[in-house]
Amino acid sequence: MKSLTQSRQDRSSTRTGKLIICEYCDAVYRKSVLSRHQKAVCVRCAGVVDRHVALSVQQRLALSITAAVLLLFANLYPVMSINLQGVSNSATLFDSVMILSVGPITFIALVAALAIIIAPVCQVLLLIWVLSFAVAGRRSPGFAPCMLWLEALRPWSMLEVCLLGAMVAVIKLAGLLDVIPGIGLLALVLLSILIIAIAGRDVRDLWERL
Repeated sequence: MKSLTQSRQDRSSTRTGKLIICEYCDAVYRKSVLSRHQKAVCVRCAGVVDRHVALSVQQRLALSITAAVLLLFANLYPVMSINLQGVSNSATLFDSVMILSVGPITFIALVAALAIIIAPVCQVLLLIWVLSFAVAGRRSPGFAPCMLWLEALRPWSMLEVCLLGAMVAVIKLAGLLDVIPGIGLLALVLLSILIIAIAGRDVRDLWERL
């Protein structure tokens, strides 16, 4: 962690002419160069105002395309299969939402669909759209609204919560039934990691890169 007090002291050597504003208390600082694993913390409210971004634009785009492929696998292939006395059943992420939609808990199905399908899909598509132009050093059409939507969707994407629930279900049912983890579960594991790496973190650095 790098304190902004230190950043102020050595700003003569890292002066870039760029300012950064704390989104929590509106304190203004001069942006300094951060090393790997470092982050800048506001001295007034202790909020994180800047952090080092290790991934390049090309790497982000490649990971975003990979995430799009994994989204297809997670929604088309079973997360798990259950066998009981010769009778088998399987479910994908979409199937789980459809099951919740039957009965008096339709609202829960809408929330689940937003958290595990709609929000991640929108995040990945927006990232691919923005980064495909950023590779060429240009801003995409509708760049500002896309960036705002990426920030707004970040709290709603909860694939890691869905993954935790699926893992708990596999462990709980393993003692009662024959539970076989499916390709969708593996895709969900990898997808959760990618979403956290490329969409779950701050994307405001793209404003400066472009």
